[in-house]
Amino acid sequence: MKITILDDYHDTVRTLGCFQKLDGHDVTIWNDHLQDIDGLAARLADTEALVLIRERTKIRTPLLEQLPNLRLISQRSVYPHIDIETCTKLGVIVSSHMHAGTPSFATAELTWGLVLAAMRQIPQQMASLKGGNWQIGVGNTLGGRTLGIYGYGRIGKVVAGYGTAFGMNVLVWAREESRDRARADGYAVAASKEAFFEACDVLSLHMRLYDATRGIVTAEDLARMKPTSLLVNTSRAPLIESGALEYALRAGCPGMAAVDVYEEEPVRDTNHPLLEMENVVCTPHIGYVTREEYELQFSDIFDQIIDYAAGKPANVVNPEVLKT
Repeated sequence: MKITILDDYHDTVRTLGCFQKLDGHDVTIWNDHLQDIDGLAARLADTEALVLIRERTKIRTPLLEQLPNLRLISQRSVYPHIDIETCTKLGVIVSSHMHAGTPSFATAELTWGLVLAAMRQIPQQMASLKGGNWQIGVGNTLGGRTLGIYGYGRIGKVVAGYGTAFGMNVLVWAREESRDRARADGYAVAASKEAFFEACDVLSLHMRLYDATRGIVTAEDLARMKPTSLLVNTSRAPLIESGALEYALRAGCPGMAAVDVYEEEPVRDTNHPLLEMENVVCTPHIGYVTREEYELQFSDIFDQIIDYAAGKPANVVNPEVLKT
C-alpha cells in the first residue's frame, strides 16, 4: 500500500522502533509543512493511506476531492482539521485512536515546565544573563498557592498531582462528571466557573477541542483572574475566545501566560502578539513532541493501517463509510 506521512519536521518517524510495522509498504515521508491545496494534491496523488501528525495539516474538502486514490486517513486524537463528512462521501475511512485511558505524560510535563518557567521568569532571566546583565526581577514560589485545573481528564489529573507534590492547593472546574471524579480523588471543586477563575493563582487548561469547548474561556472569565496569576494553555488555542488572551494580558488580568498552542500553526510571524509580550512564555506546540510519546502515538497509527490492510479497520470515526 502507498502510504504518505506528512509534517515529520525532524525526520523522526523512520527512526522509531514501531516504524518497522510498515515494512513491505511503499512509504513516503515529508519533512516540511505545506498547506497549499494544489501542492498537497500533487504530493498525495497516489496515496492510499495518509498518516497525519496531530492537526499540523488541514484535510479539507477541496483537497479531498483531488485525491481519488485515498482510502484511509490514520492518526491519533481529535480531528477538527479533517472534513469527516466529505471523507464519508468519498469512501475514505478515518481511523483515530482516542487514547482515553493513556495519560500524555509528555504534555503534562511540559505544562509543569511552563508553570515553573513563567513563575520564575526563567526565559527572561536567561536572556538577561546572555545579554551581559544579572537578575531582572523577583519571581514567585508555588507552594501554598492555588492551582486551577480546568478540565479534569487524563492530563489534568497528572498535572494536579504535580501541583500537590509542589505543595499547591488544587482546585478543579470541569463538566459535572469530571468534577465528581476530581472529588473522588480528593481534590477541591470550585463552587462555580466564576469563583474558579477568581481563586486561581495558576490556571491550566486541559480539555479536548470540540464545538462545545470552542471559546469556552471568555474575555469575562479572564478578566476575573488576579493580576498576579498565570494562565497556562498546552491544550488548544481555540478553547479561549479569539483575541481574548492578548487583550486580557494587556489589561493586566491575568498577569502572565504560558502557551504552547496557537490559533494558526505553525507560527512564523515574529510579530505575533504573544511573542512580543514580556509576560508570556511561548513554546512551539511541543507538548507531545518527545521520542517516547511518538513511539506510543505512531504505534497506534501504524496498527490502524495494518488493521485496514487486513480488512478490519479499527478506531473508525466515520463508521457510515463502511456501509457504502
